[in-house]
Amino acid sequence: MSLKVARMAEEFSKADVHSTATSSSRSKWSWAWPSVLRWIPTSTDHIIASEKRLLSLIKTPYVQEQVDIGSGPPGSKIKWFRSSSNEHRFINTVTFDSKDDSPTLVMVHGYAASQGFFFRNFDALARHFRVIAIDQLGWGGSSRPDFTCKSTEETEAWFIDSFEEWRKAKNLTNFILLGHSFGGYVAAKYALKHPEHIKHLILVGSAGFSFESDGLSERMTKFRATWKGAVLNHLWESNFTPQKIVRGLGPWGPGLVRRYTSARFGVHSTGEMLNEDESKLLTDYVYHTLAAKASGELCLKYIFSFGAFARQPLLKSASEWKVPTTFIYGVDDWMNFKGAQQAREHMKVPCEIIRVPEAGHFVFIDNQTGFHSAVFYGLRRFISPATDYQSLPEGLISA
Repeated sequence: MSLKVARMAEEFSKADVHSTATSSSRSKWSWAWPSVLRWIPTSTDHIIASEKRLLSLIKTPYVQEQVDIGSGPPGSKIKWFRSSSNEHRFINTVTFDSKDDSPTLVMVHGYAASQGFFFRNFDALARHFRVIAIDQLGWGGSSRPDFTCKSTEETEAWFIDSFEEWRKAKNLTNFILLGHSFGGYVAAKYALKHPEHIKHLILVGSAGFSFESDGLSERMTKFRATWKGAVLNHLWESNFTPQKIVRGLGPWGPGLVRRYTSARFGVHSTGEMLNEDESKLLTDYVYHTLAAKASGELCLKYIFSFGAFARQPLLKSASEWKVPTTFIYGVDDWMNFKGAQQAREHMKVPCEIIRVPEAGHFVFIDNQTGFHSAVFYGLRRFISPATDYQSLPEGLISA
């Protein structure tokens, strides 16, 4: 997680900037200024519009909605950690058409991402599941309350409790929960607290299964001892995020994001490169989700120390696991799968670890075919007929 943030920040700071401007904003101040004169050319309207453009690549019909999750957790005196406001918050949600008897699969994105990152997967997954994807509170097209959490416990509650209120509003139970990276951490923490609602957990490149004393931190420890590592560690503890760079560059931000996405999913892609349309639409979408008001992104320092080491490691909770789990990692994923192997030794429920070739941390973008095969194999008991998924598909690696 932190390596990802550090890499993004480094690439952003080195990138040549290009200017593009778009859009209108919902605020009265924004309406008073022409688009080209606005420093940050984005708004919630732009996020939803860019999402629709990206999802135009999807063939499966879907419904987009803003699900009301109220003003705060029931019984809490803190209104989504913004105590002066009773304003209702909303979770941006897309639901894809499916057969009436299809099991429900809820998908949760990672840090510095949102549900549109799964655009290469929705069609394939919707053939077997009722797919619902969300933007977590403070991300994407969801509400972005002021982030005033001051502890790991409060920060976890921000995401877990808002997801639970979303679940209640959608009247869901007995569903499959998939989370990527930081979203995997949130999904796992939610399943530990509310296992009665989850029938299977899919953790994709999940964060939270390593900690600083587990012997895997030697490289990070050495890096932090360098001047560059010390600077990045200071920025981390100061809650400096790549998004702040994007906002600070104002109208040059879109060009910077274009360079990053073109490099990560283009010339330096681990697997299958984005085509021209995919690259253009994803870049536009990523810019608007990154440049919008800071909210959920400020969670990072409270959940992880520099190096993606969880302050409350999931590994320590492995013996408490009550939900069957499938871990999926790209072979070139910088998130280490060995933490999942250690967790499996203590789990009392079925657990499988699958590695997908020609894929990195964004395995579902890098090698979508391999990713889909891994998901279908992990969820084979829910697929009818499941004869094609009784043995591990060729090319996948069981860990």
